[in-house]
Amino acid sequence: MNSEGVEVVLNARFLTQTITGVQRFGIEICRLLKQLMPQIRFVAPTNIMHPDLAAELNVETYGKLSSHFWEQLELPLYLRQFGNPLLINLCNTAPIFYNNKVVCIHDLSSFINPQWFSKSFATVYKIILPRIARSSKKIITVSDFSKDSLHSILNIPKTDIEVIYNGVSEKFISNNTLTCVNKHGQYILSVSSIEPRKNFKNLIKAYKLADLTGIKLVIVGAGSKVFNDPDLKSLVQGREDIIFTGYLSDTELAEVYQNALLFVYPSLFEGFGIPPLEAMHCGCPTIVSNTSSLPEICGDASYYVNPLEPNEIAQAIKLLAENVEIRKTLILKGLKRAGTFSWKDSAEKLASIIITLK
Repeated sequence: MNSEGVEVVLNARFLTQTITGVQRFGIEICRLLKQLMPQIRFVAPTNIMHPDLAAELNVETYGKLSSHFWEQLELPLYLRQFGNPLLINLCNTAPIFYNNKVVCIHDLSSFINPQWFSKSFATVYKIILPRIARSSKKIITVSDFSKDSLHSILNIPKTDIEVIYNGVSEKFISNNTLTCVNKHGQYILSVSSIEPRKNFKNLIKAYKLADLTGIKLVIVGAGSKVFNDPDLKSLVQGREDIIFTGYLSDTELAEVYQNALLFVYPSLFEGFGIPPLEAMHCGCPTIVSNTSSLPEICGDASYYVNPLEPNEIAQAIKLLAENVEIRKTLILKGLKRAGTFSWKDSAEKLASIIITLK
């Protein structure tokens, strides 16, 4: 193992995790950062879930531990071998007692709404995030909304925080032959991990209130405990027009975006919110919540609703489903808006930050 010339190491522990928005940020930024700064070394625990991505990034595995234990105990030992180089952490956590680091904290949802998480998760993050933030040379986040939260809740000076937006994968492109019909027939789409803050109960209530003949509701997202919630289970029981697809590949997901009549995202809280931009990039009109970061990210290209009001969501669904002119306007605005978010621009901004710190 040659320690000469190692100035920057990237913590690739996110490759041991299921891919959600946070991990997507890490993956897409790393792909481009490897091209921009080929000298960066990527390191991860041995329990990698995405071997193809690890091979693409030429990830080095180290140690015997996993999860937070690897990050807090073994990762610093690895770094010591190279003279404690600058460590880049893109997915919320980092070694607490290693000061030569940059960390991306995507949001503070576990502080603001701890009831959405297990007690142990919320407790751990409440302890470690302030310490990680205080011991970092620079903090990155993914929206001005999250930047304001970090400043107000963790008392981090705004001058120490840089905003680097998410982008949209090139796999999500508009289909010029859009028919809004595929194996599901005509449908309204929602995409997200299945968890409380994504507000699927109110979405399903709204869909039922809208009462659109012949138009289904398709929900895409990972979550093995969907029907462990008795309230959610009772809402969909006996309804063949409400479809949970489970996890889809990016190629499959692009297809369902392209063929959806409209996309609905009534999330209660987002640090950024990638799915609405993916829908826009695929030429799908969007309805989103008027909360947290979503107005900042979606601009004038979405129809906004109060996520706590199923009747309001239902009215928006019915309006867009029945009014082709509004859908066309939102499609055009959405394509323009999504085009302003670029993984390349984001990776270049991170590269410039690294250059100033290493």
